[in-house]
Parts: sequence; C-alpha cells; structure tokens
Amino acid sequence: MAQEAPVAPRADKNVVVGYHISPPFVMRDSDGNLGGMAIDLWNKVAGELGYTASYRDYLTVSGLLDATRADDIDIAVGNISITEDRATRIDFTQPWFDAGLRIMIDKEGTTGLGDVWDGLWEAGYVGIYGWIVSLILLATVGLTLFDRHFDKNFPDRWRDGIAESFYAVMLVATKGTLPSRTKLFGWVGRIFSAFWLIIGVAVLAYVTSSVTSVMTSLAIRGDIRGPEDLPGRTVGVFTGSISENIMAGEGIDIRRFDGIENAVAALKENDIDAIVADAPVLEYYKHQNPDFGLDVIGRIFNPGKYGFALPYNEDTLTQEVTIKLLALQEHGDLDLLEKQYFGDER
Repeated sequence: MAQEAPVAPRADKNVVVGYHISPPFVMRDSDGNLGGMAIDLWNKVAGELGYTASYRDYLTVSGLLDATRADDIDIAVGNISITEDRATRIDFTQPWFDAGLRIMIDKEGTTGLGDVWDGLWEAGYVGIYGWIVSLILLATVGLTLFDRHFDKNFPDRWRDGIAESFYAVMLVATKGTLPSRTKLFGWVGRIFSAFWLIIGVAVLAYVTSSVTSVMTSLAIRGDIRGPEDLPGRTVGVFTGSISENIMAGEGIDIRRFDGIENAVAALKENDIDAIVADAPVLEYYKHQNPDFGLDVIGRIFNPGKYGFALPYNEDTLTQEVTIKLLALQEHGDLDLLEKQYFGDER
C-alpha cells in the first residue's frame, strides 16, 4: 500500500489568529506584546510551517468561538476546551494540554455587617424587626401617658418624659428587668410589670436567635471544600466558558465575568462565594498573586483537554497544525513549555 505524502508547509501563508487574554496561556505585556504558553506553542508551529500571522483580540471566549464558527479567523489560539457540543460547530486540532475545572475561594474572606443585614433581609427578619420597633415606640408613648397620670414625680416636659419611658422600655427589652418606679403600685402595677417583662424577654430572645441563625448560615455557606458544596452559593464564571455551561446546567447561581481580574475583585468584595474556571488558569493566578489571600481548592472535576480551534472549511489548517503539534509533543517541546509556566505544580 502506498504511503501518503506528508503535508507540505504553505510558506508565507498569512493566518488570521484569534485570541482571548487568559493567563498563563495568552497574555499581553506592558508594551502590548503577546505571550503565554498557547502563544509560544503557536509561534513554534507557525515558524515551522512558514506562516505569518495577524492577530485579533476577543473580549470573551464565546466571542472568540463565534468568530471561529463564522470563519472570520483562521485559527483560535488559547486554552480552548474541546467538547462534543463545540465540535459540532467548529474543528479542533490534536489536544495539547490536559485540564479541567477547579474552585477558587477567598480564604481571608470575612462576614461583615452588610452580609448579616442581607441575610436578615432575605430571611424576612427585617420586616419583623420593623414591627418590634413600632411596638417599642408604642410602648414608650403608652408608658409616658401611664406615668403622667399615676406618678406625680414624673417629668412635666414631654421630651423628658418620653426619654424616661424609652429608657424603661429598652431596659425591659434588653435586660428583661424594670427599674424601680414608685408609680407602679398595687396589683395593676404588678400585672403591668409582669406583662412587659414577658414581652421584653421574648423580644430579646427572638432578636438573638434570628441573628445567630443568619450568622450560622453565613458561616456554613462560606465553608466550600469542593464542587459538592457549590449548590446554594453564588459562583463566578467566565462568559462563554465551559464552567459557565456546567454551573448553569447544575442550577448553580452564577455571575458572568469577562476575565479573572473582575472575577477576583468580586470575590474579594464578597459579591460571589467562589470562582469556578479552568484549573491551570486559577492555579497560575494564585501563584502570581501570593498576597491576595486566594486559594484553589478541591479536586479537578469535569476533566478536559485544550486544543486550537478552527472553522470548518475547505482551506482548514487542522491537519498540518495537528501534525506539528504531535511532533512538538514527541520531541518534548510541550513538556518544556509546561514546566516553564507551571514549574512542578502539575
């Protein structure tokens, strides 16, 4: 059987390359020069095939993939996960990197007063607190009228009387005790005192238990160890990414971000509970920012592979680029690139 002739490089072919900034695979330095593991790998392939390249930047992964499908670019370079759904719309080269999803959390995150207030509001406690405040105000007015009628020593000025009564009501609400008052005499005074003591103890117990319940809930919600702990949390994902599809498919409450910088900012502000994204992207960001108090936790889930994406057309570069990727893999170039960007982390 005759052997197939090797694919000849198309010398000086201009290739339109699309990319999306995603360190450490695609990065841009302060001078605007592109770099990163995927760019370095592409440059090796393009150099051996004799390609010249022009580049187009896309803000999101979905925008990059849409441009690939529409044949606006010749190849999409970056950490692009190969999936069955994507393969029905665009072509892929041989995989060149093993990946998957992991979770990033803010290990220094704290629960602030704003978080407690939000929890009380969501649980419906704030509305009940409104009724309690109304009851306290009503009790203050009622006690003032009562004292002015029965206690000859009660202040004549209304503002002094209101202040005195408000203090008495709050003493009941917070300590469950009443100050000694000469006006509370006989059986009427005793019943009145007992009634307000019961009310005060109940109010104090309710407020304490509700705040404790919300703070306990916040503490539990902050305890994320793996993907099984994500239901009920708000998770940051990258627009158009695999993590977006996976999290949305599992009913997780998600917030979409164009890149990791915005997602991390939201995580530090407690706007989200965690970030779910490609494991190497999160691991690299944590490694580059050791003072941010971030942690990448749990096992890798939804394992996948990265490849370069291309449109389906008659002039596709898939075969020749794949052959060069395989050659670079066999010669150890991919291993050297991986060690350059990740050291011994992988």
